[in-house]
Amino acid sequence: MSFNGKSKNNKNSRVSNIPSNKNFNKNDFNKVNGGVFVYTGDITVAQLAKELNVPATNIIKNLFIKGKMVTLNQTLTDDLIGEICLEYGYDFKKEKVVSEENFEDLEIVDDPKNLKERPPIVTIMGHVDHGKTTLIDTIRNSNIVDTEAGAITQAIGAYQKEIKGKKITFIDTPGHEAFTAMRSRGASVTDIVIIVVAADDGVMPQTREAIDHARAAKVPLIIAVNKIDKPEANVERVKQELMELDVIPEEYGGDTMFCEISAKKKIGIDALLESILVLAEMLELKANPNRYAMGTVLEAKLDKGEGAKATLLVQNGTLNSGDYVVVGATYGRVRKMTNEYRAELKSAGPSTPVAIMGLTDVPVAGDKFMAFPTEKQARDIAEKRKLAKTNEERKTHINSLEDLYNRIHEGEVQEINCIIRADNQGSAEAVKGALLRLQVDGVKINVLRSTAGAINENDVLLASTSNAIIFGFNIRPDAKIRAKAEEEKVEIRLHTIIYHLTEEVEAAMKGMLKPTCHEQVTGQAEIRKVIVASKIGKIAGCMVTSGVIKRDSLCRLLRDGRIVYEGKLNSLKRFQNDAKEVAENYECGLTIENFNDIKEGDIVEGYEMVEDK
Repeated sequence: MSFNGKSKNNKNSRVSNIPSNKNFNKNDFNKVNGGVFVYTGDITVAQLAKELNVPATNIIKNLFIKGKMVTLNQTLTDDLIGEICLEYGYDFKKEKVVSEENFEDLEIVDDPKNLKERPPIVTIMGHVDHGKTTLIDTIRNSNIVDTEAGAITQAIGAYQKEIKGKKITFIDTPGHEAFTAMRSRGASVTDIVIIVVAADDGVMPQTREAIDHARAAKVPLIIAVNKIDKPEANVERVKQELMELDVIPEEYGGDTMFCEISAKKKIGIDALLESILVLAEMLELKANPNRYAMGTVLEAKLDKGEGAKATLLVQNGTLNSGDYVVVGATYGRVRKMTNEYRAELKSAGPSTPVAIMGLTDVPVAGDKFMAFPTEKQARDIAEKRKLAKTNEERKTHINSLEDLYNRIHEGEVQEINCIIRADNQGSAEAVKGALLRLQVDGVKINVLRSTAGAINENDVLLASTSNAIIFGFNIRPDAKIRAKAEEEKVEIRLHTIIYHLTEEVEAAMKGMLKPTCHEQVTGQAEIRKVIVASKIGKIAGCMVTSGVIKRDSLCRLLRDGRIVYEGKLNSLKRFQNDAKEVAENYECGLTIENFNDIKEGDIVEGYEMVEDK
């Protein structure tokens, strides 16, 4: 549900983001407005008849004629509500009621005359050693006045640069692969992403990852081709490599700005900053400063001397020192607010990054925050959010392919995000092509990444931030990746036959997916030694690294994350004795039925098929 806000001229009289009717009785929102029946949740035949001003018996009779039996107090599906409305000449619309504790779901619609231009929020990404840090330092240091030079420490992971009287906000995200999660968080709050690519090195793995994250967040790109001062620089090669990733320069008819720079020699930096302002002007970035602040946590920590500290990015409204804020599942009063120079601020408008103190606990990076008029309101909302978070953490359900139909049916999903990993690039492209050819009305497949190699932590993090499903073709994730996927509530679907993969996706899209059983991995064992026995063949001396390995279990042999063979265990021993099963951190010897091509470092994965209940 969206709420209109009327701004006041008085700076200290800001508009609340929460509507005044705090007792959100959903039935109060069911109404006929201009020939459209607007409703918010479950509604019975009797309630609908009353709202449409038609006899309930007529509705029941008309549905009975069509072969649909309903009773007076029966709750109607959205399809039936729509059918009845159209029957009596009404259009229909379902709206979502947002309670005050779910403020991140608020869609605030301001009067256009209250909107003011805000600085663009920019994230710089790039492969390690491509000059991202040097570019950040060059931009940051050029903004430090002489009296402050050498004394500034970047304390909050974000900073602002002023050029031609206009500010640009930069979010600092590390470029190394270990910080993929931080990069994805940066992309989720940014307006523009700058991808730094070294002219002497070209497109590298983290370059592709950064592009994937920007695309998943639907954020426009600017490519900064760095190190053009080097003799071996080849700008045209960089452009060709990026065009293979569908990043097309403007000069070739595309929509991506390319800037040639040398961060070290300070060449082209002003042109890059001007390009940001041009793109920002095209995006028409605006916000209403005269309302209570809303935004996102960039970083958070517990300081021994100052207590809980959080770096906040104000995205709408104005945050004032002394404001009561709910940040994630905690709250507090802003006791002190500082910028990147540790200078204390009294207020911070849209697109401003600030560090605050005064929270009762340390929030989580990526949490949303909102300011409220009173401490009681902030405390009550924080307590509700904390309880909701605790209840959510107790749930073990993972958003999976099986529940896609329900989500599509309820209008929650029009686009299915996928990540594809395969044993080779040819297979990855074949799977991608097969999925993109699926045609189901109202549902679109969006492939975020399609590459060869084992499923890794970066894939899981990207899937988590973009609500994607990972499809593995002829490869298997290890126990660490499975655990990470479970923690992030990401589903991994594994296949060895393309048409099986496409059939289950299409069935889910159409609502016909009715699995009767599913695969359950029991454990994995690493082959530490290969023993050759003349009568038996090769025996694998193993260490069980996760779960349990069971005798007569179905199994597969993995090499570098790829499936080499699928079959069944032939024997399982502990020392000289036959074993029914061997648990984690214990050694064992095993043989695989009809297969001898085993090597040290291979992984034996045991699994079983479990019938769905």
